[in-house]
Amino acid sequence: MTADQMKTFVKRLEKTSRAGDHRKYILKLYITGATPRSTKAIMNIRKICDEHLKGRYELEIIDIFQQPVLAKGEQIIAAPTLIKKLPLPLRRFIGDMSDTDRILIGLDLRQKTT
Repeated sequence: MTADQMKTFVKRLEKTSRAGDHRKYILKLYITGATPRSTKAIMNIRKICDEHLKGRYELEIIDIFQQPVLAKGEQIIAAPTLIKKLPLPLRRFIGDMSDTDRILIGLDLRQKTT
């Protein structure tokens, strides 16, 4: 990548970053009780949100054992599952949310590098 291409790339990233600063994120994390995997998913997604979405997100944690109807309505087949409702497009992530890069790319907070 040439220096000019790099400058253009950085400007585009900065513009994208500024444009996204006011987007509100609506996230729902479906867990299965107080299991170690559920606890880890909660800690990981809260850390990601606090570091990258401070003041711009709503995170709802739903225990599918306590509220099975909500899980059925969202067609949850594995837990933990994070659903990004807004901004569109809707996205789903399954697992303990420990792959921060994958989550950030999926939330459109980081560009995928090739």
